[in-house]
Amino acid sequence: MTSVVIAIALGAIALGVARLINRYRPRSAPAVGPQVPAHVDRADFARPEAAVLVAVFTSSTCDSCATMVTAARAVEADDVVVDDVEVAARRAVHDRYQIDAVPIALVVDAAGRVCASFAGSAKVEDLRAAVAQINAR
Repeated sequence: MTSVVIAIALGAIALGVARLINRYRPRSAPAVGPQVPAHVDRADFARPEAAVLVAVFTSSTCDSCATMVTAARAVEADDVVVDDVEVAARRAVHDRYQIDAVPIALVVDAAGRVCASFAGSAKVEDLRAAVAQINAR
């Protein structure tokens, strides 16, 4: 009988220690910055036949969004389409790709792979370099 009581006591102690360890162990690594998709469906954006898409997720209430769109428009060409995805006008696209911060620019190849992303702001030179990298493939 004594051994049963000892076994139950040891089991309760082990359970308590396991719960304590789980309480202080992180559940997952915290996200650093906004999350961006690795792939998009080009049919969700303007001119899906273009070789390169620069999708700029914006909001009409965002001061830096206009600057990001202007920088993106500077790289627009016959084979590069820029699509301003404003949240109020295209909420479903923001939701589909779980875009929860703006501005975010995605540079996407013809297959829909996101090859580069920029959050907050992007220089025209950086966008051009990302587009050139896709065109060099």
